[in-house]
Amino acid sequence: MCQNHSHHDHNHDHSHDHNHAHPHNDHSVSDNTDVITDPTKTNESDRRIIFSKTNVLQENDIFSERIKGYLDAHNVFSLNIMSSPGAGKTTILENTIKHLSDKIDISVIEGDQYTDNDANRIKSLNVQAVQINTGNGCHLESFSVYNALKKIKLQNSGILFIENVGNLVCPAMFNIGEDVKVVVISTTEGVDKPLKYPAVFALSDICIINKTDLLPYLNIDINELESNIRKINSNIKIFKVSCTKEDGLDKWYEYITKCQKSSVI
Repeated sequence: MCQNHSHHDHNHDHSHDHNHAHPHNDHSVSDNTDVITDPTKTNESDRRIIFSKTNVLQENDIFSERIKGYLDAHNVFSLNIMSSPGAGKTTILENTIKHLSDKIDISVIEGDQYTDNDANRIKSLNVQAVQINTGNGCHLESFSVYNALKKIKLQNSGILFIENVGNLVCPAMFNIGEDVKVVVISTTEGVDKPLKYPAVFALSDICIINKTDLLPYLNIDINELESNIRKINSNIKIFKVSCTKEDGLDKWYEYITKCQKSSVI
């Protein structure tokens, strides 16, 4: 089902273990970590250090709500597209733009650690695209998306694609004003990725299984992959596509068109 972005509340539970090394550059919300010790532990070896990063998520949510309000005011439907590197996010976007840009106004925000290669690929298709480089940051945050939006002249009732940094761990935890989260997984990644990285599949509304044209050459059961995805999220909408053969993309295009139309007030 396509959520109407004017009414859809997409606030996910942000409680998560995020205690890995997580550098931010100056385009991101600073990661101020409070170190809290458990006073009930008397032995030094038993004392636990708890890293509280609630403040980071709260700041992120403030800008996320600002983005959501701004996009709603323009009746723009937004999608946060996530995947591991090389799954095919940008190629899916290119095909979607080629098919729909003459019918729908499309804008793109590209997230990468370095280079503007993907943004240049998108701009070559004559749509607005803004690059965000996160440096060592492993995901987009709403503050940088908010600033990127200032560089885009939004048309009413359009579509905004936000291509996140290639990573299956962190991006899903940070709302960036999107209406739906989309996770892309390629057939070359194996059937166990949803079980290894469950959070991104649990929090996503849509999963695109890409590179189905390679199935004859891979030792992979796509039904098992789909089953593992649904073990994590039984309500997720799944599209099985091949950008090379252009198989299955018609249903994805229909979904995008339906979402764009439902966003019009």
